[in-house]
Amino acid sequence: MGLQRPDAPRAILAADPKTEWRQGPPLVSFEFFPPKTAEAEEKLWQTITRLAGLQPRFVSVTYGAGGSTRERTHATVVRIRRETALEPAAHLTCVGADRGEIAEVARRYWEAGIRHIVALRGDPPAGAAGYTPHPDGYPHAADLVAGLRRVGDFEISVAAFPETHPEARSAGADLDNLKRKIDAGANRAITQFFFDIDIYLRFLDRARAAGIAVPIVPGILPVTNFAQVKKFAAACGASVPAWMAAQFDGLDDDPETRRLVAASIAAEQCRRLQANGIGEFHFYTLNRADLTVAICHMLGVRGKPQVAAAVA
Repeated sequence: MGLQRPDAPRAILAADPKTEWRQGPPLVSFEFFPPKTAEAEEKLWQTITRLAGLQPRFVSVTYGAGGSTRERTHATVVRIRRETALEPAAHLTCVGADRGEIAEVARRYWEAGIRHIVALRGDPPAGAAGYTPHPDGYPHAADLVAGLRRVGDFEISVAAFPETHPEARSAGADLDNLKRKIDAGANRAITQFFFDIDIYLRFLDRARAAGIAVPIVPGILPVTNFAQVKKFAAACGASVPAWMAAQFDGLDDDPETRRLVAASIAAEQCRRLQANGIGEFHFYTLNRADLTVAICHMLGVRGKPQVAAAVA
């Protein structure tokens, strides 16, 4: 994919199933959040069991605002390491901990065999007016990346924002921040979810023109609850196209049809990205397997997923 001026019009290729099959299936990774209850933990492990057969590159486990899920994140990641063949990645943020505490968390991961960290600045705790760095902590994700590099030779992923982080001064400043994270030692970036592929592809062009050469993996969010996704999008600065709202219109009381529409939209998004040279996707699963399995199946990622037994 050739570089263009950031403001140049880009020719977006349409999806071509014949081309996709010749290219082979894409690489995939999956994101989970740590469970809060025993029932939620059982359901999560059903999801993990079913998705394991798709042989993802890695699976990541999120970290709550203000570090609120630190121990649950650690327990989930370590269990994945011990009980599955999956490669787990632990989210880690700058919020609510000094540098020594963060280094200790990172060492615990290393000792448990965790070699992949998703390093994020993090969201402020609930009720906080905004992000305030810990006085003895890392102020930004780039500083966290550099600190992790001093602890161990982790594989490090960081966040990217195709539509600009809502707290960034400008799109240019946000891109500069991404480059600082890469220059500090990050191996890849994973994007915030988006629905308009033109936005992602033009962001990718801008990143390459800025000298960012690492993989920038698109984050894919299958939509089952449209009202909830609009709230997510408003909080993180992502846009929701009008055509998408029309797709879910009238389906508030029809969850099965919503799921079919969600799978179709996400699969088409991925197919169009594939047609434009993208060969890897990171799925925000929301701890559910069915939609991700269906979308991966349509993309040619088949494996032999195991259907977990129903919870009694």
